Amino acid sequence: MRVFVTGATGFVGSAVVRELLDAGHSVVGLARSEASAASLRSIGAEVQHGSLDDLESLRVGAAASDGVIHTAFIHDFSKFKDNCETDRRVVDALGSALAGSQRPLLVTSGTAVAAQGRLAVEADIVSSKSTPNPRVASEEAVALLAERGIRASIVRLPPSVHGEGDHGFIPILINIARQKGVSAFVAEGLNRWPAVHQLDAARLYRLALEKGTEATRYHSNAEEGVAFKNIAEVIGRRLNVPVVSLSKAEAHDHFGWFEHFAALDNPTSGQWTRKLLDWKPQRQGLLEDIDQASYYR
Repeated sequence: MRVFVTGATGFVGSAVVRELLDAGHSVVGLARSEASAASLRSIGAEVQHGSLDDLESLRVGAAASDGVIHTAFIHDFSKFKDNCETDRRVVDALGSALAGSQRPLLVTSGTAVAAQGRLAVEADIVSSKSTPNPRVASEEAVALLAERGIRASIVRLPPSVHGEGDHGFIPILINIARQKGVSAFVAEGLNRWPAVHQLDAARLYRLALEKGTEATRYHSNAEEGVAFKNIAEVIGRRLNVPVVSLSKAEAHDHFGWFEHFAALDNPTSGQWTRKLLDWKPQRQGLLEDIDQASYYR
């Protein structure tokens, strides 16, 4: 298949591109800069110049493909709602370019939109009426595409997609612990984060593209839920700083804008996804991975 990939040089997207190429697919990656374009060409991918703000470039890339994987997102949490609305428009543009065909579109979302405080499952359907999380915009856009007969599905990623080169939530926690001199958790620290290794997630995207069905939600988590306290303990030991419990009031001062994520309780099942796609995560778990020196350089 000729696959158009957005976010093709990002942490998740770059692994998806390599996974597809290794499996014999051809890849066209969206690139905003010449450096990104050169990186894609160096591994055998083609390039579509453009950005998430250039909807025409997205339509062109999607129209010339046999399938689309959308992993890009603007990770500026100071403008989170605006960025989610940008993603709504991006999903619509990508899907519209595939209208009238059975070519698949995989759109990235997050497990945290599905449920909190209980086990999230793939059958959980969400909308802006059921959750205040602005990230639901992507899922609402997919639902509208599906109503139009477009073969659009969702891949929900967990809060931690970990591995070499991770620049997501775990590095943020490490930097906060360095700055504050303590590694902290909220209350008893029993809130849970699902997690997946970058390379296992990339394989799921490929399997969903090759084997998946329309109007489906996949959960790309290898672990249902790792206690946040255990994450804080590994970071504290690695940085040689105290590990402490904070009240909710103290957590706001310590974590700042990250407070919501530090308290997130998002246990997530991926059993249906594993069965449907025969997806078997093989890489090391979150706690083992973040105990590696590469996370603390």
